[in-house]
Amino acid sequence: MADRPEALFALGAHYLPDLFPPRSMRRLQRLVRIDETVVAERFDSDTIRAALASAEFLITGWGCPPITEAVLETAPRLRAILHTAGSVKAHVTPACWERGLAVTSAAAANAVPVAEYTVAAILFAGKDVFRLRDRFQANRHFTVAEVHPGVGNYGRTVGVIGASRIGRRVIELLRPFDLEVYLFDPYVDAATAAELGVRLVDLDTLLRSCDIVSVHAPANQQTRRLLGREQLALMRDGATLINTARGELVDTEALTKQLGSGRLYAVLDVTEPEPLPAGSPLWELPNVFLTPHVAGSHGNELIRMGDCIVDELERILDGRPFAHAIMASDLDRVA
Repeated sequence: MADRPEALFALGAHYLPDLFPPRSMRRLQRLVRIDETVVAERFDSDTIRAALASAEFLITGWGCPPITEAVLETAPRLRAILHTAGSVKAHVTPACWERGLAVTSAAAANAVPVAEYTVAAILFAGKDVFRLRDRFQANRHFTVAEVHPGVGNYGRTVGVIGASRIGRRVIELLRPFDLEVYLFDPYVDAATAAELGVRLVDLDTLLRSCDIVSVHAPANQQTRRLLGREQLALMRDGATLINTARGELVDTEALTKQLGSGRLYAVLDVTEPEPLPAGSPLWELPNVFLTPHVAGSHGNELIRMGDCIVDELERILDGRPFAHAIMASDLDRVA
């Protein structure tokens, strides 16, 4: 269709085939005129400047450079930024908000695999799988009739820190299980907590009360080292901390001391620093399960994020608001 608006990709070009395989690319190109061979990894080439001059939509992703005032001056027709990943903070600058651009992201789509990873970790932690695995490997035998005390997910208490997109998805996925879910989030009121089906408590109460604590708050000035020495000391003996948010929300030194004592367990997909230095005790401690920042979208999960953005593009072209619109006022409370 000749009247389709123009759009431009702005991301690391190597991500494009994973985000938009042929089926998704065909759907996208039915909505807008977009050249998959023209991808802005920088905004200062003649080719990209020419594409920006007529683009109404910028489809961004990992590797997108900052969209500064100077870039916007070359894009007079730009209406919206559609981000195929989570956080927009690295590339959507104040100039974009001042211009009044509509902004959306695939954060909701990216929340799905993070929540799935978290729920798997919660259930494994409740079943004491990590400790029993090590015992089994050491002994190379087991007794079928042996009952392991303290093991199981029936009536287990789980604490969710942050009712973010991911935190809410975790709560949703936990509903079929016989778990009691506590929530700490200063932005959630009692009515919302009741709708979510969780017990709303302060942070100290959550840490004292829960067998498993999972972190889903955004990284900002207010949440940096939210879990420090005093907070970690409140956790129950034998409790498990799961962090799929950002490493800086947890004081690594304080956590290392607690884990080194053997008092706590941890499942850590993120750390501070990332990766950990080679000499960190966390690499060797048997009560620590480390993964390399894989909870978020990887492999075929990137297609979900691309499809989410095509859905959003379809909405705005139909004259409807974005389903996952981001406002400047949200930035302090989102990842």
